[in-house]
Amino acid sequence: MNIKKKIGLEGVRFFAYHGFYPEEQILGNEFIVDIITEMDVLSDGDDELANTVNYERLFEIAALQMKKTQKLLETVAIGILNTIKDDFPSIDTICVSIRKTRLPLRGEINNSLVEFTYRK
Repeated sequence: MNIKKKIGLEGVRFFAYHGFYPEEQILGNEFIVDIITEMDVLSDGDDELANTVNYERLFEIAALQMKKTQKLLETVAIGILNTIKDDFPSIDTICVSIRKTRLPLRGEINNSLVEFTYRK
């Protein structure tokens, strides 16, 4: 039997100091992080945290990476993805997206987005 499950976090909000421009790293911004993982179901009806992805750990990983000021959101997203991959080797797919809510651009824009997907 090949059953897959998805586990993740959606819409996690952080205030952080990422950005290419020096003023972005001083003033900060709100970022929204989504993390979706997919893996095989290891055991039907097994009620053990060790056999799944702990979303509390996903939050910790994202929070730690968001605290490290970077110029590019790509660097932050890859840091989150690689740490998840190292912590949970049974995961088949990891998708990490980060949106920046206030952009230093003229125009009406909801947010910017970077997204990375890893597939085993």
